[in-house]
Amino acid sequence: MDHQPAPRVETVAAYVRSRIADRGLARGARLPSVRELAAKLAVSKSTVVDAYDRLVAEGAVAARRGSGFFVAGAPRPLTLTPADPPPEPAVDPSWINRHAMVAASDFLCPGAGWLPDSWVLDLGVQRALRLAARDGAQRRRQYDEPLGYAPLRRLFSVRLAERAVLASPEQIIVTDSCSQALDLVCRFLLEAGDTVVVDDPCYFNFHTLLRACRAKTVAVPMTPDGPDVAALARLFADHRPRLYLTNAGLQNPTGTTLSPAVAHRVLRLAEEHAVVILEDDTFADFEAEPSTRLAGLDGLSRVVQVGSATKTVGAAIRCGYIAARQDWVAPLVDLKLATSMGNSATGAVMLHRVLTESGYRRHLEALRRKLADAMGHALRRLREHGLEPWIDPRGGIYVWARLPDGVAAAAVARYGLARKVLFAPGPAFSASESARGYLRFNVARCNEPRVYAMLDEAVGAATRGGG
Repeated sequence: MDHQPAPRVETVAAYVRSRIADRGLARGARLPSVRELAAKLAVSKSTVVDAYDRLVAEGAVAARRGSGFFVAGAPRPLTLTPADPPPEPAVDPSWINRHAMVAASDFLCPGAGWLPDSWVLDLGVQRALRLAARDGAQRRRQYDEPLGYAPLRRLFSVRLAERAVLASPEQIIVTDSCSQALDLVCRFLLEAGDTVVVDDPCYFNFHTLLRACRAKTVAVPMTPDGPDVAALARLFADHRPRLYLTNAGLQNPTGTTLSPAVAHRVLRLAEEHAVVILEDDTFADFEAEPSTRLAGLDGLSRVVQVGSATKTVGAAIRCGYIAARQDWVAPLVDLKLATSMGNSATGAVMLHRVLTESGYRRHLEALRRKLADAMGHALRRLREHGLEPWIDPRGGIYVWARLPDGVAAAAVARYGLARKVLFAPGPAFSASESARGYLRFNVARCNEPRVYAMLDEAVGAATRGGG
C-alpha cells in the first residue's frame, strides 16, 4: 500500500483528537467513515486508515469489525481552546485573561479588559458593605428569591428605560455576573451543533462560551456603524443560525456604536430568518448619551439583553441581569436554579446600595470625563507611534488600532510578554486574516510611557524579524 507522508497522517489524527477533546465526538460516538473523512480533509483514504490505526493504538479509538471506528475510553474533560496546535500564550485569550488577573505590580496591562483599581468606586463599595451589613440576618444567610432581589430588579428596569429598553421588573432576572447571564441564555437557546453568528472581531470570551455550548460560529464583518448588513443577510440565508450574539452600545474590541439605520435592518433580517439576538450591554454606563439598543427597538420580542455594572463599579462586584420576553423568564429562572441555586443575595443587595446610596452618579460623571481625556491621549500617542485607530470611539475604554503594514500583532504581543507588558492582539478576537495586524488597547491603562516605548521596541523587532 502506498502510504502518505507521516505528517499528513498526524494531521488527521490530531483533527480527531481535537474533536474528542472538545466533545464534538462523545464517548461511544461513531467516527466518520474512511471515505467521508478523506473527502472532508482532502486526503487519501489510506491516510485516514493509518490515522485511525494510530488512534486505535493510542487507545483513543476502538475498531469494531463490520461497524467502523468509535470513540473509546472514559470521556475526556472539555477543552475550551483548540488542542492541535496549542495556542501560544501571546494570542490565547484564556491565557491572557488568567495572567492579566494575577499580573505582578510591575506588569503593565494595556490589553486588559477592565479599569485600574484607582478608577473604580472603592469608597462607594466600602459604604455599601457597611450598609449591607446592617440588613436583616435573614438576607445574609438565606437564598435570594428566584428572580433576584426585587429592589435591584426595579432599579434595573428604570436604568434600562433610560436606554429606551422597556422591561418590567418581572421580565428581569438577577444573575451573578454578565458572564453567567450570557451562559444561561446560551444554554437555554442552543443545542449542540447550532450555528451562532458573532461579530468580526468580537469579545474573545464569546468564542470560548460558544465552544463550551458545542455551537458552530460564523462571523460577520464589523463596520464603523455596526455589522455589515449585506454580509449578515448572506450568513442568515446560508447558515440558518439560531442566534446572533453581539454587543450593544460600545462594541468590544472596536468601540463602534450601532447606527439606527443598521439596527433596523438587523432586526428585519432577524425576523425574516427567525434568528434570536443576544445583546450584551456590559458597557452601557460608559455612554453619556445612549446609542441605539436592539432590545429597545424590538421590545424584547426577538432580542434578549444581558448586562452588569462590573466595569464601572469594580470587578469584585459580580452581579448582572437578563432582560427577556415574559414567557422565557420562568424557564430561564429554572435553569439558573438548576445550575447555581440562585444568585448571591448579598452581592445583589450590595450592588443596589452602590447604585443608589454611594454616589454612583457622581462617580460615573467623573469617570466619563476621565476616560474622555484618556481616550484623547491614547489616540494621539498611538498615532505618534505609527499605529492607526480603526475609528475614534465616542466613549468607553477600548481602541482598536492597526499596526504598521507587515507587522503581526502576535509578534508584538510575544515581544511585550517577555518584557512584562501584556498586549491584546487581534487574533485573540478574530480568526480572520484582517485582524492579524491589530491590537486592542484599554485607554485607562495606556498612560504609562513604557507602553509606547515597548510598542516602538516590539514593532522594530517584528520589522527586523526578531519578534
